[in-house]
Amino acid sequence: MCGDLEEEGVQLEEFYNRFVVHAQSVLNSMKAVEGKPGGGKNALNAHLDGVFRQLLLAATDETNTSEEVDSYQRLSMEPLVLARIAGFMAAHLPLYEDPLRRVIDAMMVGYSEGEIEVPDHDHHHGHDHGHTHGNGHTH
Repeated sequence: MCGDLEEEGVQLEEFYNRFVVHAQSVLNSMKAVEGKPGGGKNALNAHLDGVFRQLLLAATDETNTSEEVDSYQRLSMEPLVLARIAGFMAAHLPLYEDPLRRVIDAMMVGYSEGEIEVPDHDHHHGHDHGHTHGNGHTH
């Protein structure tokens, strides 16, 4: 049982490390686009990209976090804070702009951008192990 807890801790650390690598890749690609001719954006889009960049950098910066909070805990909880901020700001927009739909659409775009290939658990065979996950399907 203790080994299971250690394995889970290692797995959570891998999730966080994969997030950091992916975030750095996104940040680098944003810098590359900015430097290209024709990559210029209007002032609003440039501002919004800057806010996104700052928040993503902050999410990967462990220097401003207490040592008592582990990296994965931050990764799992900070989206809730950002969603709260998004909801608070959207509540101050006129309803005819359908602010909640725009927030949800943007969140789904971000969610799809965050999807990356997950390495197969150090084995190189198909993933159909014939087990179920309690939700009625196997994979």
